[in-house]
Amino acid sequence: MERDPVCGMNVDPNTAAAKVEHAGKTYYFCAPGCTKRFQQAPEKYLQPAKTQPAASGLVNLQSSSKSSAAAAAPAKDAEPPKHEASVALAVEEAEHNPISDKPSAEGKQVRYTCPMHPEIVQIGPGTCPICGMALEPMDVFAEVEADPEYDSMRLRFWVSAALSGPLLVLAMFGESLGLHAAPANLHWIELALATPVVLWGGWPFFQRFWASLVNRSPNMFTLIGLGTGAAYLDSVIATVFPQIFPASFRDMQGGAPVYFEAAAVITTLVLLGQVLELRARQRTSGAIRALLNLAPQHAQRISADGSEKGIPLSEVQRGDRLRVRPGERIPVDGTIREGTSAVDESMVTGEPMPVDKVAGDKVIGGTLNASGSFVMEAERVGSETMLAQIVKLVSEAQRSRAPMQRLADKVAAYFVPAVIVTAVLAFLGWMLFGPQPRFAHALVAAVSVLIIACPCALGLATPMSIMVAVGRGAHAGLLVRNAEALETLAKVDTLVVDKTGTLTEGKPQLTGMIVFAGSGFTDDSLLSIAASLERLSEHPLARAVVSAAEEKRLPPAAASEFRSISGRGVEGFVSGKRVVAGTASFLREQGIEIPAEQTADAQQGSSAATPVYVAVEARTVGVILLSDRIKPSTPEAIRALRAEGIRLVMLTGDRRAVAAMVASELGIEEVEAEIQPQQKAEIVIRLRDQGRIVAMAGDGINDAPALAAADVGIAMGTGTDVAIESAGITLLKGDLRGIVRARRLSGATIKNIRQNLAFAFLYNTLGIPIAAGLLYPFFGWLLSPMLASAAMSFSSVSVIANALRLRKSPL
Repeated sequence: MERDPVCGMNVDPNTAAAKVEHAGKTYYFCAPGCTKRFQQAPEKYLQPAKTQPAASGLVNLQSSSKSSAAAAAPAKDAEPPKHEASVALAVEEAEHNPISDKPSAEGKQVRYTCPMHPEIVQIGPGTCPICGMALEPMDVFAEVEADPEYDSMRLRFWVSAALSGPLLVLAMFGESLGLHAAPANLHWIELALATPVVLWGGWPFFQRFWASLVNRSPNMFTLIGLGTGAAYLDSVIATVFPQIFPASFRDMQGGAPVYFEAAAVITTLVLLGQVLELRARQRTSGAIRALLNLAPQHAQRISADGSEKGIPLSEVQRGDRLRVRPGERIPVDGTIREGTSAVDESMVTGEPMPVDKVAGDKVIGGTLNASGSFVMEAERVGSETMLAQIVKLVSEAQRSRAPMQRLADKVAAYFVPAVIVTAVLAFLGWMLFGPQPRFAHALVAAVSVLIIACPCALGLATPMSIMVAVGRGAHAGLLVRNAEALETLAKVDTLVVDKTGTLTEGKPQLTGMIVFAGSGFTDDSLLSIAASLERLSEHPLARAVVSAAEEKRLPPAAASEFRSISGRGVEGFVSGKRVVAGTASFLREQGIEIPAEQTADAQQGSSAATPVYVAVEARTVGVILLSDRIKPSTPEAIRALRAEGIRLVMLTGDRRAVAAMVASELGIEEVEAEIQPQQKAEIVIRLRDQGRIVAMAGDGINDAPALAAADVGIAMGTGTDVAIESAGITLLKGDLRGIVRARRLSGATIKNIRQNLAFAFLYNTLGIPIAAGLLYPFFGWLLSPMLASAAMSFSSVSVIANALRLRKSPL
């Protein structure tokens, strides 16, 4: 590790922001700002470095666990941590689980629950006894854990796909490809290919099928087990004992029809669905992991004798005094005891401007110390921190599911028993009253019922529509990550929107300037002299001033003797003149007076902006106003949403004056300002309790709990990864007009799904009685399993064709 000569922080040479050669030696820097300061006056920083103790405890949160551990290594004169650590925070409901230094869940009793039946909780992975779905962990760790269920399903899928492909080609196109082998021989080849797929690849489904019978809880796996099992069993019997089938059901060579390809392909498709579902679940937990990784892995504890030591975060106790340096994340919640700084709290409040902090102010774990070093006292640690509470809120909301997800099980609860009863009655009817050979007729009728009732059409009705709709949405800039969100969006009657980054641009910009009378300055000269000084600062407001000057192509002047006072302002010399820029109180501290009438003018012009006062040679010459601009597309989007009867509520952690100004411009009447992430989620839940169907649109980490708690979470594609992972729908262009397009897509999708389900139910309502032999007494027609299979395929093709119409749905 190397030491940054400017700020004293430890820097990994491999990941340093920059390096500079000086006097035959290479120096490494943690940030571009430190690099600039060093280049301007190298000797200023190198001389005192000989007597300063080396700093320790830098944590690189954006790197991997190994590089983070390396970045956290202390200097040579400090005691190294006992072992490498990575944050592992288990989100638990029944008991508190502190942030742990263990890299994984190994050795812990991780609880698993069903995403559709949260009352099912067990230790370790498994399947739900009610619906058969794979259980998911309730306890989420910072590092991705191996998922044996996903690995098993993926292996079964690829092996099954490799065998089902040749089997399908052989069964469907064998003759056209010139394979003139006897049908009986082909059947034995198909049996060899299908058996591993059905019995090994589909074994988990048969286990769930059996569990559904044992638990008396029929579900989709009951249908899958019956359909594939019946098709496979009938085909095995037809291959081994073709003579037991009536002559009318055998071909000229005496062979009976087989359906190995149907059993194998159905099994493979269901395996594919399981793989995609399990992979999607892994991605949903990425939002929580991203939150967990905001907490630093180590903290610098100050002992009673004044020495500092890097310790794992899990060892931090209430009352500990901790050192936090510039660029580091604050380890836990607490209070500043020594020093001042500007802290970026956007992950909590949504406020884009760093918040000035002095002794006695509260700080929040996981937020970024933008500038200044301070000593804090730890007050809330482990699961008590605000970050841990946000994680818990997101986790709980993600595990909650909409009632629509239970539709398939509710249908299956009635449909499956009805199919089984019908098949049994058909078998008994043919055995008791049918013509000879009665057993063969009974078996054919029962198998035809089970094959024609195979849930292909029902199973494809929703996912096919969703799949096509997701593709259609992607072309329109809509990323749909949650099918339920797409289904629910059309019903939304209340839209809760975050301000910063959603309605506004999300970054400070120059919105105005006030040049005081008699100063001798113009707007351009005021901006130029301020930017010349501010370009040496790393503060976001300083960057906004510099960007504005660059846009106007104002050349910077030479600046020297630059000094920055954390959270207050900057001073230095520009072209030989002393310039001071910052807050009004900072200027007064420098002995610079601001006339009352000028202060009133500035306050009137900055009610919704942040003022930066500029003084030249101890005389205030003007004010630069910086604020977060409303996106150009926002007013049009708000009008369109109002036209659709959507109730709009704006939530923000920003100041009330700023929130009121933005709301006034956009015509939003309901505004909640200066609120915390928990309050955002509480407001969303309160609206839902009132019977409203709520969508939440946001872009920041602080919006994640509310996004997850809403009926539909909508994230801006220009926002944070945590917000995107917590939302069901992402507007890739960060344009609220996408919500209107998404609602239209949602309405078209729901209509398409209803059409598919209606056809699937109609198909089964007509097909099952015919397969059972209803037409035989009248016309002498008995549906063969081959025709049943064809009918089943036709129903699936019809559903797919209808779903494909969504590709042309107007948005």
